[in-house]
Amino acid sequence: MSRKKMKILNEIKLSFPSLSENERFSRLAVSGFASQLDPQVDELSDIKTAVSEAVTNSIVHAYKNKIGKIELVARIYEDSVIYIKIKDHGCGIPDIKKAMEPLFTTSPEEERAGLGFAVMESFMDKLKVTSKEGKGTSVILTKKLKTKLD
Repeated sequence: MSRKKMKILNEIKLSFPSLSENERFSRLAVSGFASQLDPQVDELSDIKTAVSEAVTNSIVHAYKNKIGKIELVARIYEDSVIYIKIKDHGCGIPDIKKAMEPLFTTSPEEERAGLGFAVMESFMDKLKVTSKEGKGTSVILTKKLKTKLD
């Protein structure tokens, strides 16, 4: 994907509480939105899995057993590029580089595998994570689909 300014063709914005049942909702919402690009089955599965991992991270880690707000923005750009941003206002990640290492987890007692970021990275073309302690975390996922818009 080039750095040139791409035109946004469509956009959705959602905000929901960090309840576990909203992981499924967010995955289905993004899947429905992305379907207008007529993605291949594997592309849609990749997007759903990456969104699921990002939202689950916010639900499990950001608010530490309390309910907070998760914001999701999805955009479709020209050239069949989908952009997804998942943002929370939770505790933040003290060391993003460490958190992105495969098998690293802050919740070993919950038998978490620590593969969330690795999964997101493997299924999307680009993963960007920004975070400030006490302020929250943003995860940006982008993927260029093989299909073309007419």
